[in-house]
Order: sequence, then C-alpha cells, then structure tokens
Amino acid sequence: MCPGWFLYTCRSPKIPQLPKNDPYRWAPLKELLSTFQGMWFVQLNNMKRLLIYAAILGNLFASCQNNGGNKADSDDNEAKSAGQKNVSKRDLSINPSNSYSNLFLDSLDMEKFFKDKGVSDSVARRMRSFYNTRNYQFAWFSKDGLTEQALGFWNLHDYVTTYDNDTLLRDKALQKRMDALVATEDLSVSAGNKSFINTELTLTQHFILYILNNFDKGYVKRKEMERFIPYKKVDIMSVADSLLNKKHKDNKYFEDVNEPYKLLKEKLGQYYNIAKAGGWPQVVGVKKTLKAGATDPAITLIKKRLQITGDMVGHDTSRVFNDTLENAVKIYQSRMGYTPTGQVSAALVKDMNVPVLKRVEQILMNMGRMRWMPTTPSGQLIVVNIPEFVLHVYEGKQKAFDMNVVVGKEGHNTMMFSGDLNQIVFSPYWNVPPSIVEKEILPKLASNPDYLASQNMEQVGTEDGLPKIRQLPGEKNSLGRVKFLFPNSFNIYFHDTPAKSLFEKDKRAYSHGCIRLSDPEKMATYLLKDNPEWTPERINEAMYSGTEKFVKLKKPVPVVITYYTSWVDDNGKINFRDDIYTHDQKLASKMFTTAL
Repeated sequence: MCPGWFLYTCRSPKIPQLPKNDPYRWAPLKELLSTFQGMWFVQLNNMKRLLIYAAILGNLFASCQNNGGNKADSDDNEAKSAGQKNVSKRDLSINPSNSYSNLFLDSLDMEKFFKDKGVSDSVARRMRSFYNTRNYQFAWFSKDGLTEQALGFWNLHDYVTTYDNDTLLRDKALQKRMDALVATEDLSVSAGNKSFINTELTLTQHFILYILNNFDKGYVKRKEMERFIPYKKVDIMSVADSLLNKKHKDNKYFEDVNEPYKLLKEKLGQYYNIAKAGGWPQVVGVKKTLKAGATDPAITLIKKRLQITGDMVGHDTSRVFNDTLENAVKIYQSRMGYTPTGQVSAALVKDMNVPVLKRVEQILMNMGRMRWMPTTPSGQLIVVNIPEFVLHVYEGKQKAFDMNVVVGKEGHNTMMFSGDLNQIVFSPYWNVPPSIVEKEILPKLASNPDYLASQNMEQVGTEDGLPKIRQLPGEKNSLGRVKFLFPNSFNIYFHDTPAKSLFEKDKRAYSHGCIRLSDPEKMATYLLKDNPEWTPERINEAMYSGTEKFVKLKKPVPVVITYYTSWVDDNGKINFRDDIYTHDQKLASKMFTTAL
C-alpha cells in the first residue's frame, strides 16, 4: 500500500531510507500498520494485537537501522551540525487539491540524485528544505509542461551564464534539454519520467546556486527563496498582508536589491489598504463618452473612483465634468495604456470597474515575475513587455529609450523567452513561414493566380509538399526595410513594417508572433553606434537599397521578452494592462484559493 501523494514510494520489503531527522520517515510504516490492521488483525484480541504490533515495529525498526548502515551514522552527524536546524518542516497540508503543481516527487529519487551528481551537503540540505516546504511537489513542471516560473528562471539563467559570466551554472546537458522543452508545443509531463525528474532537480540545484552566488547574505532568506515558486493556493489578502507586514531581524529584504519589485510592493500596500477599506464604487449609468463640460450623475461616481486611487485630488463630488476631472482622467488613462484624451469611454469605465481585489491579485503575480529579471544588469539590455506593447532599451540601470511595438495577436502569441541580438538585415527578403503559406497564401492563389506577383512574391522551390515562397525586398515587404535577429526556437525577431498605422492604436496585438518596431531606423542606428563605418546616412541607404545585406554586431545585445500586466513607471505611477494571452488567468487559478 503506497501512501499516494505522500511521495515516499513503498518498495516492499525495503523501508525507504530517509534522513534520520526527517519527521515523516515513519509515515509509510504507520500506513502499513493501518493496512495490516484492516486486513487480518481485526480478528485478534487486544493483547495479541499489542504483542504483534510490538513485534512488527521492532523488526521494522531493526531493518531500517541495519539497512541504513553507515548512512545512519552520517545522518546522526549531520543532525548535530549547526546547519541542520535550518531545514523547513514538511508541509503535509499540501495535497493535489490545493498544490500549485499537480506533480509530486518521490524523495528517494532526490536522494539518489544527490548521490549520483555529487551534490554538496549544504546544497542537498537546502534542496530537502525546499521540497519539504512544497511537500515534494514539482517546482518547475506541471502536467501540461514548464511552469511560468521555469520559463522566467531559465531566461535569467541564460542571462547570468552569458553576460554575467557565471561559470558555476553552465551546464551543456541542461541547456540542450531546456532548449528542447521550451520549444516543444503541447508538452505532457509525467512525475515518474526519469528525464523530467532529473531536469526538475537540476533546475532546483541551479536555482539555489544562483541565489547563493548572486545575493549578499541576508537579502534572500532561505524561507523566502523557498517561496519564489508558489507552492500552495493561498488567500489573496492573506499573502498580501504577509508580504507587507513580516519583519526581518536583520532588516534585510529582497526589495532592497530589486528596485522594480520594491516599487510594486509599495503600491501593493496602497491597494491592500483600499481593499481593507471596502474598495471603490462601481461606475454605472455611462451611456456615451463623457468629456469636459458634460453633466451626468455618473460623473460623481467617476470622481469618487479616481479620488480613491489618488488620480484626482480634492473631494469634489459634483456632476460636472470639470478641468480637474479631465486632468485626473488623463493620468488614469496613461496608467492603463490609453492615449490621454481626458475623455471617459466605455472601455475606460470597464477598467475603472475592475475590483480592487483583482488589482491586488494582479500586483502579487507581477511581483513574482519581477524576481526573474536581472537585478543589476550590466551593459545593454533590450526588454519587450508584451501586454504594454512597448520595447525598453537599457544601458546598465539607465533607460536609453522606449519604442512602441506590435506583438502577436491571439492564437499567434509572442513567446516569453530570452535571446542574443547579433545581426541586422537591411532590405530583407521575407521567407514566408509554411503555416502562412498553407493557411493564407494558397487559398488566395486558388482564387487569384496572379496573387504572388501582385505582392512582389516568388516561389523558390517546394518543401514537404508546400511551395517555398519569399517576398522580395521593397516597400511591400512585410518585414519592411530592416529586421533584427536574435536566434531562437520560435523564429521570432524584430522588424520594420509597412503597416505604420497600427502604431497609432492603444492595443497593438496584430502580428503573427514577431515583434514590429515603430522606429526601426532608430534601433539600427543605436545598435551600430560604436561602428563608425555605419553612419546614419549609410544605414538609411542600406534600408532602401533593395539588396539584402547582413551586418553582424561586434557585441551581441541580450533581449528578454516579458509579460508584466502591472508595474510602476518612471513617474512613480502604477500601471495595469489587459491579460492579452490569459497568462494571468491561468497563473491565478494555480496560486489563489479565490482567483478572480
């Protein structure tokens, strides 16, 4: 009889050899006794039953001691060490109904991993503590593939091993394995698969090494590190309260070394207090767009709503849409990603009516995402925030510039990943992906044999039964005048576009997955600024030459594609954005008891 998700696999007749200090090493024995009682002890009288219980316990205890051999002595020594007390107790309240992941490990597999990989005692102890907190559930996988935290950590892992020269974490086998997993669609994971178990434990080992190697002592406490990855469904307000009010004796906190996290945590306090006070009123009765000069009963509600979040100063509750309200609406629109017109549309009212508890939930999830960004980036860094539809260029901690982008539409999602921008292609051909050839071009060819010529396209062969089609350089080219390559498994890159009007929209999810830049010439000039032979004039000439030309960068620039739906901007204002790919929705259902 195996104890199910208890995770200690019964391998009769052997008893699992667990560390002597593990308070749950006897859990399988207790279950075994319970089973015996149900099967054939029930007929014995109480005295006989006690005698048999004692005999079985004695034999099992002796068996465990004999099988443990020298390891028992080793465990005794370890238990006496000062570090052994720093092991979290196993949280047996976690089970498949309330766990973050729906996969669980066998602790014996972890002990075997330690032995096979030669994991140091200190890291092994931290890994035991890490999985005790999770009741041995997987941290980096669920049944449907890699968790969001796995993708976030792998992006960070790639950055520190490439640009921070963290040789401790370099692992060619893990790199190859993760590259394959990240690129796999519809991944199905089994808790018993040895390859997934090895990857899970290797990622945890690397995660612990990363924390130990990249943060000064005290700024990431052991228990906090164990909670970087959600482990149990929790109440939204309870976890917010814990984050805001828990004090550390040494007065060292993770937010001290992660500024975006710190800023968002401060806003969490504001929205937590609003929720505790009862939230904000729902704006109802808006039948048309409201603007300055209007008079409407709903305006009173709009003013109260914006006063609560600090967008509007004062206590005016009149029905008149005055200048003060217009300025407040502009501030609110900017925080929500709208062009600040000062007018209240139906879409803006919808955002105003999002419950405060939903905003608290949103802040908590994005604080978690911010843990996976480089805390002290060095050199150049390009960050694309998909829900924001904006690209940010950094030089160290200083922002060089921002640029509006168009990202993938629903069904053609732009993926979250990291890469190294190493080439610029001027006057590019567009090699049309097979999926677009099959779904879009072939139907148009069927009704119009001259379609290719009309689009400045040509067929250059066949592959897997489909024509290979490319679009020639020029004004009609879907990639515009230039593209920027950062090799990845998703065939995603930056590029120009002839469809400039899309950048005038507030919501810009229209592409097939690649990222379109509003000012690609500015990007090319920036990337080649240290290459004196590529003057602005020569760059412009290359873009309009009609002849494809590849230029390799002297120094690749890291690119990170992120998904923040809440953050604090350069003006200290908290921003919220739509969950365009439903990542928030899926994450919340795993993290919270009352996901909204």
